[in-house]
Amino acid sequence: MFDLNSLLRDNIKRLVPYSTARDEFKGEASIFLDANENSFGSPLPVNYNRYPDPMQWKVKYKLADIKGVPPQNIFLGNGSDEVIDVLYRSFCRPGVDNVVIFPPTYGMYEVSANINDVIVRKVSLTPDYQIDMAALQEAVDEHTKMIFICSPNNPTGNSINRDDIEMILNNFDGLVVVDEAYINFARQKTFISELTEYPNLVVMQTLSKAWGLAALRVGMAFAGEDIINVLNKVKPPYNINQAAQDLVLVALDNIVQVNEWIRETVVERDKLAAGLISLKQVLEVYPSDANFLLAKTTDAKGIYNHLVAKGIIVRDRSKVELCNGCLRITVGTPEENTVLLETIAQVPVTA
Repeated sequence: MFDLNSLLRDNIKRLVPYSTARDEFKGEASIFLDANENSFGSPLPVNYNRYPDPMQWKVKYKLADIKGVPPQNIFLGNGSDEVIDVLYRSFCRPGVDNVVIFPPTYGMYEVSANINDVIVRKVSLTPDYQIDMAALQEAVDEHTKMIFICSPNNPTGNSINRDDIEMILNNFDGLVVVDEAYINFARQKTFISELTEYPNLVVMQTLSKAWGLAALRVGMAFAGEDIINVLNKVKPPYNINQAAQDLVLVALDNIVQVNEWIRETVVERDKLAAGLISLKQVLEVYPSDANFLLAKTTDAKGIYNHLVAKGIIVRDRSKVELCNGCLRITVGTPEENTVLLETIAQVPVTA
């Protein structure tokens, strides 16, 4: 049975979080003399001399309307990378606890574990890039605190079988973190709607992909209120700056434009896949529910170097487990995709 208190590190149970004066009063104020800010303003067109709302309530209320989840169930991080780091710092005892990941997958799960001195147990995906459920069962023990599932997965692009994720949620007493950074491009529905069903579920999403706000560094986590309260307790007090909050609020009013870009991206993804597989330099293009394609090539390094020389940057994943000879290619504009295909076609193919 899931017991959040038993998962928490003892020092986090005892932690008294940093409190600002603005956390300690309710209502409106007109004179702020509590935070040692510059009372005269900022040398900018917009005044940024005041600290931002540490809980980002305006952003959360707007996200709540879009996502269909109460604002109390939303955590905002300085990118999803901060969400991952705060999860480790909240629930994993350094040198004692472990987490499970499914390579090939997003690299920051392992990097953040290493920074926090948390043991990583790797259960390789099957050849069709799904979870090996038997191997997962062997990997989990009493010190396993979290299982990270990237769906759609990066770098492979496919969604993980929903039944397998639900099986894990039903049978694992730790946190199951479902990373949905690319969910906007997928056929599979989000797990956010399952939050009330699974108290051990954490869903991560981002504003960096479909929403086109990568430069602002705003990641989201959706979970039960008790989990969200822990993350808010551990995070730095002002982790989302005011400029980012202001710009996100403006962007969230433009959902029609974002949805149009999503539709166009999916159309271009299919066109790009067809164009790539028609090239003699490409052996296979894997099915994708993301805004990128994983393509197995005749010479990943050679093609990568040729593209770089032409000013085109893709990701060489040929050294990654189960991705031998593969390049990960983001879906670009129609014009960019045309140039990409024409440039790959220039690379000689040796017998």
